[in-house]
Parts: sequence; C-alpha cells; structure tokens
Amino acid sequence: MPQSLAQIWLHIVFSTKDRQSFLQKTDFRNEMFRMLSHHVQTAGCYPNRSGGWIDHVHIVCGLARTVTVAQLIEHLKTETSKWAKKTPDGNSNFTWQRGYGAFSVSPSNLDQVLDYVERQEYHHKQKSFQDEFRELCRKNGIQIDERYVWD
Repeated sequence: MPQSLAQIWLHIVFSTKDRQSFLQKTDFRNEMFRMLSHHVQTAGCYPNRSGGWIDHVHIVCGLARTVTVAQLIEHLKTETSKWAKKTPDGNSNFTWQRGYGAFSVSPSNLDQVLDYVERQEYHHKQKSFQDEFRELCRKNGIQIDERYVWD
C-alpha cells in the first residue's frame, strides 16, 4: 500500500506534581486547557477536548502517525509548564508529575469520553484524582503499582 493511514484516538491523563492544586483558579485552569489543545496541534496531532480539575488534566486527541505518545506528552508537559511559570495567573513553582496515563479510545466511544472530560467538576465532587485514575486503569486493563504511580 503506497499510502500510510491511521486513526488513533487517545485519552491522556496526568496530574500536577504531588497533586498540588495549581489549577485552582478557574480562568487559569481554562487557559491551561486551551494551551494544552494548542500544543497538541503544534505537535502535529489533532486536539479534540482538554479538561480536568484543580490538580490534573484530561486530553482527548488524535495521534498523528509520525508522533509517539511519549513525544506528544513530553511536548505538552514542557510547553505548558514553561507557560504556567511565566503567565501572570500562573505559579513559578508549577510542575507536572513525571508519569501519565494514555488510553486508546474507540471511535464508537469517543462521544462518551468527551462527555466524561467535560464533566470533571461533577466527577470530583465525588471522587479524588487517585480514585479516578485507579478506575480508568482498571477499566483499561492496566495494573498499577501504587508505590510508583504517584509523584
């Protein structure tokens, strides 16, 4: 086949370092979501939705066939961390955790995942980021070692 084609949807999740509530301010948090989507695009991928809560983010995007998951996430964390340290509403100590979760999304489930990301404020009235992440991993068949997943 002379042409290479791919359609890979990802649901990416990562938190701030030690789950600090750097994203407490609504305006800053919303701007962070816009910056994440912008940097998905500058990495050559396809932003669909960015959301989250005061200590973590969710990104739903299409992965370009020439970009690895690790490359994309490194780019997102580096660029948004630099921005967060310099922007007036940010924090000079802003840092993301080292790890991340990246889950494949079937096109038939995409709307459900997008809705889930949109409803983060509601979800976190009932459960912590850690409980949410444990559940996402369990639903995706990923076993985690609690000693190494949190930083």
